Amino acid sequence: MFVLLVLRPGASGDAARGGRLSATAWSLVAFGAALAAVAQVLSLAVALAALGPDAPWRLQDLVATSFFGASVANICVTALLASMAFIARGTPPLDAWRWGIVLASSLAMIASAAWTSHAVARGENRAALMTLDALHQLGAAIWTGGLVHLVAMFRADARRIPVGVLRRFSLLASGAVVLLIAAGVGLTAAYTDGLQSLFGTAYGVMVMTKITLLAGVLALGGANFMAVRRLSQTVAAPPDRLRRFVEVELGLGITILFAAASLTSLPPAIDVTSDRATLAEVASRFTPHMPRLTSPSIDQLPVDDPLAERTAADRAWSEYNHHMSGLFVLAMGLLATLYVSGHAPWARHWPLVLLGLAGFMFVRNDPGAWPLGPQGFWASMMQPSVLEHRLFVVLVVLLGIFEWRVRVGRIRRPGAALVFPLLCAVGGGLLLAHSHASLNIKTEFLLEVTHAPLGVLGIVVGWARWLELRSSAPEARVARRVWAFGLAVFGVVLLLYRES
Repeated sequence: MFVLLVLRPGASGDAARGGRLSATAWSLVAFGAALAAVAQVLSLAVALAALGPDAPWRLQDLVATSFFGASVANICVTALLASMAFIARGTPPLDAWRWGIVLASSLAMIASAAWTSHAVARGENRAALMTLDALHQLGAAIWTGGLVHLVAMFRADARRIPVGVLRRFSLLASGAVVLLIAAGVGLTAAYTDGLQSLFGTAYGVMVMTKITLLAGVLALGGANFMAVRRLSQTVAAPPDRLRRFVEVELGLGITILFAAASLTSLPPAIDVTSDRATLAEVASRFTPHMPRLTSPSIDQLPVDDPLAERTAADRAWSEYNHHMSGLFVLAMGLLATLYVSGHAPWARHWPLVLLGLAGFMFVRNDPGAWPLGPQGFWASMMQPSVLEHRLFVVLVVLLGIFEWRVRVGRIRRPGAALVFPLLCAVGGGLLLAHSHASLNIKTEFLLEVTHAPLGVLGIVVGWARWLELRSSAPEARVARRVWAFGLAVFGVVLLLYRES
């Protein structure tokens, strides 16, 4: 859609320039389609592994499902699209029949993906819900995928991007957003049944998180839309402010996909009728209280049985971990706020606090795993939750080392300074996708209701710092205050965490 409606071969007035832009776009299409096909293959492999290796008939049963058929169809059409895009990148503009193959395979990819969604499992209105799901994915693909193309164009041809290209993309993105929101409203109405399901289920809180992130993306997109409308045809290059906002708009769009991915592992809120959290239970998770500064001993925890029902000692252990982590993060936020105020240059060393946080997390995150628990290091790494926690520790260490070296001037390359905001944004996205599927539905939600604002705050901190680095005054001044304050608020939310 980007090549067909935005680039429109020949519309730029410069055949050589238009050819380069089209070749870049087709390369991205080929890469994206190939990646989608590989992802679908891995999805089938995970589904087969989940059935267990001890019964040969399980493969036969899997092949007989609509999920398998839709997945295979998706793999075939995405592979076809990748092949056509790869051919198109080195040839003149496609003729009509090749464009027909490209568009047909693209639409078939969206349709087959809808066959693996929640809509297929519905007993009523299945066709309507599948249609809404396909339109929702189509809008997201055109908007977020188009932003990928636009950012690639900024980097590949920084001297000048035709204003007509920007204006056509702006119109296309606006239409895609309308389609995305309209279909999303329909899906939300079908999968939720009131405010209590939105605020009292894990599915509902993730929908609210998506809406919150979408509001931020729409604000940036609106600013970009108005900036494009003000551009003249003779402008030498798009303003830096537009280019930076597009980068952040893309980052937030990709993060929304993280939140959407987490929804696929949760039952729709309308189906959770007997295990919803009440509004009072949700409010209690955010009620201010004294942090827990003492921890139960490892002997009080059922570390030998990972499937054992959680005890009061388990909850106390987790609360202590979160509250101590909150003190670390709050200290960093306050030091960062002092530093950006310009009155305390010594506070630039605040990233070193992250190393202490990483050490604390490594020891305390998983009491049943090495080094405190009976399970060895490599055996524990086979558990998804432990692996996620270890990944978070690595991210924290990288954050501390890179950002401290940037702050003290040991790393002067601008690209290295972007490590901190990128890891913050990625960490926030991972936190949104973090799941406690081994627990019951209400407990899972009451844990994730605090993870959602933490994930959003991590994303805000990351992209605000990105804007500070990539922008000039006054945007940079506002952005640096936003991320420093957001870091302090992150610590406060951790101190409010509770499981009982």
